[in-house]
Amino acid sequence: MSLRSWFRGATPRSTANPSPSESQIDLQAAEIAQIQDAMTSAAKIMNDDIDGAEIDLKKGSSPYHDLGLGITTFMRSILGFEKEMMAEASKRLANCETNAWNEMKKAQKDAATNGQAAKIHPPGSQYALVHAEAQLMSAVVGVLHESLTEGLKGFYKLRKAFLTLDSIMEAETAYLKAKGLHTESTGSKSSLPSAAAKETATPNAASSGDQTEDSDLDFVDAAEEGLPESQKPAQYQGHVEIEGKLKDLSIADAQKPADEQWGKGPNSDLFTDPIDAFVHSGANMCFGVLLLIISMVPPAFSRLLSIIGFRGDRERGVTMMWQSTRFDNINGAVAALVLLAYYNGLLAFADILPSEEETERGAIVGYPKKRCAELLAKMRTRYPDSRLWRLEEARGHSNSKDLHGAIKILLKNTDSKMRQVEALNAFELSLNTMFVGDYPATRDNFLRCIELNDWSHSLYYYFAGCAELETYRSAFHAKVKDETQIALHKRKAEELLLKGRSTAGMKRFMARPMPFEVYVSRKISKWEERQKLLGIDFVDAAGLSPGQEMVFLWNGTKKMAQAELDLSEKMLSWDRLTAPEEAKAKIMAECDEQVIRDVCMAAIRRCGGQLDEAESLLTGALEIDRNLFKGPLKDDWAQPAAAYEMAAVTWWRVQRKKSEKSEKSGGSAPASNGQQADAQSVSSKKEPLSDTEWLKKQTALCEEWLEKVTNWGSFTLDARIGMRVQTGKDTLKWYKREQGWESV
Repeated sequence: MSLRSWFRGATPRSTANPSPSESQIDLQAAEIAQIQDAMTSAAKIMNDDIDGAEIDLKKGSSPYHDLGLGITTFMRSILGFEKEMMAEASKRLANCETNAWNEMKKAQKDAATNGQAAKIHPPGSQYALVHAEAQLMSAVVGVLHESLTEGLKGFYKLRKAFLTLDSIMEAETAYLKAKGLHTESTGSKSSLPSAAAKETATPNAASSGDQTEDSDLDFVDAAEEGLPESQKPAQYQGHVEIEGKLKDLSIADAQKPADEQWGKGPNSDLFTDPIDAFVHSGANMCFGVLLLIISMVPPAFSRLLSIIGFRGDRERGVTMMWQSTRFDNINGAVAALVLLAYYNGLLAFADILPSEEETERGAIVGYPKKRCAELLAKMRTRYPDSRLWRLEEARGHSNSKDLHGAIKILLKNTDSKMRQVEALNAFELSLNTMFVGDYPATRDNFLRCIELNDWSHSLYYYFAGCAELETYRSAFHAKVKDETQIALHKRKAEELLLKGRSTAGMKRFMARPMPFEVYVSRKISKWEERQKLLGIDFVDAAGLSPGQEMVFLWNGTKKMAQAELDLSEKMLSWDRLTAPEEAKAKIMAECDEQVIRDVCMAAIRRCGGQLDEAESLLTGALEIDRNLFKGPLKDDWAQPAAAYEMAAVTWWRVQRKKSEKSEKSGGSAPASNGQQADAQSVSSKKEPLSDTEWLKKQTALCEEWLEKVTNWGSFTLDARIGMRVQTGKDTLKWYKREQGWESV
């Protein structure tokens, strides 16, 4: 008999005259069957078979099947940013919340009636987890929704999900401590005892931590109110006291996982009960995602989250997700997907990170290439038909400066059964072709993105227009001119760029225009104003390589080998402009055009190892009066970006010095670029402490530059640059802790 045949309808709560023990055994077996069936069906999502997953999940009616159905629409909605899918996801997730809530209440009531003590997790934890997962997904959908009201509801749901997950994790930790399997020390790491110690450990019922939910979520309270006094958690404090503490609640205060490094927590074989495995892997996955997402919120936006008491913890979140990946289920697969997207996507925007060697030694804020490759290989073996994992493989290549290798993979990865995955693949391919300077392919791929999803047609058109503009400029400056091609590309560039502006504002984020669409509108209006003032054609009024601006803003420079860096430098030449000489001189004299060029060029110099040259360019950019960048048509993001680049240059010097320090065997080493005056006096003394003092000084300088960007105030694309800043701060926090520097 198949597992699915156990349950087609609702779980029966009683039989004719069963004994209590037989009844509980039957119910548990039935519930395990539901979990396994739902998770097996949902796993098809990770294999690009959402349709197949939906067909199977609709055959069941448990909260686990409801959760799986919610995940299918959630994945479609966030991968494609489609409004209709978001509405359907919200509907399904709301249904899942209701059903999970009802089942949780029943489980708690049954436990209280039968005097059933909690084991690893309190009674009903499995349904509380389903409820929290549904709330988390619903919150994300709400925040991505165009409505401010829905966005605020989303943040409220985040808080409720946190409280539930916090309670589950505290109960689990209490159990592990009682069994001698989890200890917290003054350090950051915990360890598991030997097998012999496990066998002699004394069992103990779990206690759940502080938990309440206004009027609609009282996970712990409901379970405790019906339990004998001896079974109530020792730290249970009730609604009134918890509400008083809520204002101080922080995600960073959540219970730490069993080990701070790479998810080396309790082994997956410790959770032999399928329900325990489901709760443990799911709670680590969900809590980890929460911690990570909140930690990456840009400084300006984090103030909004502080209203409801949230602040993230990147290290702990990453650790918990690595722990979840140890389980061969849908929770582990989702955790793996989020981790790979984080490392290959979001960290790809960052420059201030630990070195590869430091990361392999345990710097969890870094990018562990080997571990990611191993995780990806495991996922591809488990889900061989999924194109999502091939996409992550391509991203790994691009992050290793193998853009052409990434493009080859992406070109063969276009046959996904999920249109949303195909859209992601097309977008990644579009970016990579722009990074290598294949502008006709860039144009075509971004236009393909318009056909595949509804995220931001304005941005797609603008990207395509920038690519066509470079093609026009190349034709214009060709040794052998083809006037037909010049006119064709000029007309097409204007058409695409203007479409970028005409479609701006159609997509909104919490009732506000999307930042990049604001950027596009301002850019086009700036060129139109310049066109009128200088009496030239619109396309000729474009400034210095808007395509290279986009490369910088997507940090494509970090992914370039030397050949691509050289090509980008050529694209930033003033000689590429097509305006008449007098008009060209006026464009070159504009302060924001100068700073944009200097920032983009500095990033190229930095990635090429020329740190002195990069610093010189940035110093000049930052000396310009900030007031000159004020105005509705000014590129006000360029100067704060220059300040961030100064922080990146400083950190790269720190990394270079650390590398030299580790290589030398007690003698002095040649000073690295940009540190001659200071480092020569340091190395001449041949004192390791002097090197340490130099590193402390440079680390403090790097931190000062990051703080300057944080305190800069509002500017266009501050969230995008703020993400890089926040990652840099996390890295410096880790580095100072590793060095034992309480303050720098």
